[in-house]
Order: sequence, then structure tokens, then C-alpha cells
Amino acid sequence: MNDLDSIPLPQGDLALQVVAMPKDTNADGDIYGGWLLQQMDIAGGAVAREVAGGRVATVAVSGMSFLTPVHLGAIVSCYADVLEVGRSSIRMVVEVWISSKHDGEPIKVTEGVFVFVAIDQNGRTRQIDQGD
Repeated sequence: MNDLDSIPLPQGDLALQVVAMPKDTNADGDIYGGWLLQQMDIAGGAVAREVAGGRVATVAVSGMSFLTPVHLGAIVSCYADVLEVGRSSIRMVVEVWISSKHDGEPIKVTEGVFVFVAIDQNGRTRQIDQGD
């Protein structure tokens, strides 16, 4: 995983954009960290599903650090960068970025390493066809 402050622009591909809405805020008007984690899981899951060619499940999340609060109305952008594809698993970094309210500059909010596993219709682990 990258040092959270070392890279000034998003890494990976845009996987999800969503507007932070009032129902997603705490009493101080900031977006819940759990809501951000959910968006990251959705974004990573969409990418993992494409890589795996079907159904996946999240099996691990690590390395979360929140750098700045997310304000109401912010456009939250999740970027995914696949690090490794194993026999049945996919490991990726998912980053969250917003634009500054004041000058529109990109601001990194958080990142985390997500691991997904490919599963079959019965919910059992399956091999990822890597087209060898």
C-alpha cells in the first residue's frame, strides 16, 4: 500500500462516483466512515466481479486510515487498482477522493486493501479463469 500522503492524484481506475447525501451524515454534518467503507466495498466488488468473471465476496479489508472528513454534497470518487490475482482471490487497493469545496483540488480521504474471493452459485470458493 502507498503512503497515504505521498501520491497527489488517484491511483487506479475510477470504479464508482456518488454524492454524499444528508442521510449519510453524523450529527456534525460529516459523512460516516462506515458509509465510505460501504462505497469502497461496492466499487472494489464491481471491479473484482469483472476480473473474476462472476460472483465474488469480500473476505478482508485492511489498512484504513481516514485523512479528512467528507462534507455533505461532496462527490465521492472511488478508484480501484488490482494488485494481485490469485487462484481464487483478487487483492486491490481502493482509494477515496473528493474535490475541495474551495478550489476544486482533489483531496484524498482514505484508502484500504480489499481482498475478494470468487464464489460459485452455492457460495463456495471457485477458481478464477485467467485465460492461460
